[in-house]
Amino acid sequence: MCNRFRLTANQASIMRAAGLEPPYPDDEWYPPPREIFPTGGKTPRFGLTIRRSAEGNRGLLFTAMEWGFPTQIPSKRDPKVKLTKYVTNARNLDSSFWRPSLASPERRCLVPFTHFAEPHPERGTGDDGLPRQMWFSLPDQPVGMFAGLWRETERGPAFAFVTTEPNDLIRPTHEKAMPAILPPAAQSPWLDGTAEEARALIKPYKGPMAQQIATPPLE
Repeated sequence: MCNRFRLTANQASIMRAAGLEPPYPDDEWYPPPREIFPTGGKTPRFGLTIRRSAEGNRGLLFTAMEWGFPTQIPSKRDPKVKLTKYVTNARNLDSSFWRPSLASPERRCLVPFTHFAEPHPERGTGDDGLPRQMWFSLPDQPVGMFAGLWRETERGPAFAFVTTEPNDLIRPTHEKAMPAILPPAAQSPWLDGTAEEARALIKPYKGPMAQQIATPPLE
């Protein structure tokens, strides 16, 4: 399960990947940090999302959100005690937890990335001192887009991204799932289409992908 990704592109590259035409404004809203991972109940670590405005001509909104939908689950020690879990990946879009978000175009978003990680199957520690990872990127796209869902929470807006079956490159590292990556032509249909049209876009990524063991630089 992907629980770590990076966005190291500048604002102009992100806006270009979202289909906007130049001229682009200066880097005014680029949200740190450039490496995003879930923090649970600790201080949120925000990632950038792109969604439609509900007003006017429904232009694109670039918003920093917390990664992880909060939900209450029973404690294993005492089922009467409820614990807050932050769900980062939307695996089953048929579940009642995700259906309302998928059904509403206003609740869908794009999550831009430059690299994402899956835990290395041999485990161990990587060159950055953290759990060893396999990193993936799109060599033909400086900025890729995950298919995302978002909602308002008590801590502010939060997002998760959808997962799907792994493609041939991801499967040896993670045989169960990979993030649902949208090619450029699928980004507008994801934001604007019906639930059925959006669901049809969730499938293993078929475009070029690169894999590397070394942790990519943050520059």
